[in-house]
Amino acid sequence: MTSKIDQASVKACVFDVFGTVVDWRGSIIAEGQSYWRAKGIDIDWAAFADGWRGGYRPAMNKVRTGELPWTNLDALHRMQLEPLLQQFNIKLSPEDTDHLNRVWHRLHAWPDSSKGLTRLKTRYVISPLSNGNVALLTNMGKFAGLPWDCVLGAEIFRHYKPDPEVYLGAAAILGLQPSEVMMCAAHGGDLQAAGKLGLRTAYIYRPLERGPGRTVERADTSTFDVAVESFEELAAALAV
Repeated sequence: MTSKIDQASVKACVFDVFGTVVDWRGSIIAEGQSYWRAKGIDIDWAAFADGWRGGYRPAMNKVRTGELPWTNLDALHRMQLEPLLQQFNIKLSPEDTDHLNRVWHRLHAWPDSSKGLTRLKTRYVISPLSNGNVALLTNMGKFAGLPWDCVLGAEIFRHYKPDPEVYLGAAAILGLQPSEVMMCAAHGGDLQAAGKLGLRTAYIYRPLERGPGRTVERADTSTFDVAVESFEELAAALAV
């Protein structure tokens, strides 16, 4: 654990969610191997999860560049899902397709997330600052037991990270200066974008985001204010 910050200067902690707070890959695989396999869909659910997530950034870039009008993440996930179902030769009813698309609302938290967030909440305002939409993040929070004070989703800003409007918009909505907000994420690019705009930064290393045997390389943490291995360590670093 490393920390080079005056905790008193931070008023709110905002969090990347997919990969940082929740295990998106493991959750999709687990639901595939239980719920969907019981319905006769027996595929390589790890490959399916990876393929679905692989379309995440390209889809957002279509919005960012104007190729698509503003489109929330639920709709982008659904757009990516249709060709993926064809690729894996899966035939679903519209109702089942909707249910599968909402698996992103049913992601499980990493084991340390809820306890660490609960500690942080005693001193700081805590909120997701995610590319997910508000309904997705709210439902996920209920499902995974995440004790958010509020939910900041991308459609509030009509921008996706790393656009500056997201980070600065979060500070404005919370009534704070950027330097009073700490962006917490497992992804270096997210933190670098936030840091350039004056937000404080906390890196949480999630080596298993891509699954067992595919350890994520640790980011260069030299420019971040805090670097930890878990949310429990983050709470300790911020004197909670």
